[in-house]
Amino acid sequence: MHKILCSTLLALAPVMLYAQQGGSAPHEEKATPIQNGGIFVPGWKATVDAGAIKQGQSEKDSSFKAEAGGFHIMTGPALTYWDTKKSLKGDYTVSATFTEAQYMNRNDHPHPYGIAIAGESGNGLYCAAYGNGTFIVRGFSPDAFQMGGRRPEANDAIHKAAGPGQPVTQTIAMQVKGDKVSCMVNGTTVASYNKTDVVADGKLKSTDGFAGIRMAHNTDVMVKDFKITK
Repeated sequence: MHKILCSTLLALAPVMLYAQQGGSAPHEEKATPIQNGGIFVPGWKATVDAGAIKQGQSEKDSSFKAEAGGFHIMTGPALTYWDTKKSLKGDYTVSATFTEAQYMNRNDHPHPYGIAIAGESGNGLYCAAYGNGTFIVRGFSPDAFQMGGRRPEANDAIHKAAGPGQPVTQTIAMQVKGDKVSCMVNGTTVASYNKTDVVADGKLKSTDGFAGIRMAHNTDVMVKDFKITK
């Protein structure tokens, strides 16, 4: 298990750039640590982006707690939380509902969060939404790769916050079904790819593996109804 998580950790070096800046020029943005942080939910592990590790940060600088029937996640560094209790195989759907009670309350521009899959042996793929109506699909295996354009894509299905400090909620899912890998936001498929375009040289080794939650740096989100269906 530790070997898997360490390899994934090393794989995340370029991902913070794509997740937070939509593929723009490199920008080492300092994450604000969470005091008394750590992982307080059994069975979950984290991999922190390598850029944050270079700044001396770890999963203890973010907070992952059970709260109000779900998870309250506050991040310093960008990271991915993996539910390591079960490794998924074949067809499955992973979904959860994400709420920013106060949009952009810990940052000065939109930061994404969403569902991650295939978290094993350096693998990973995630779909994340922003509170401004856009989304991204990114992966690592071990080098970062992107599905779709370099920048976040807009889609009418993705909810927009009324403004900074206002609430915004997104239900995000990733589905592996047959020969397709899809991202769905608020019940709409916003991106779908042939599995052969996702599991390929320089991309995923497999869509099998752990499911989890992807969080950008400096975010404050409630996650509810995290579930896996077959």
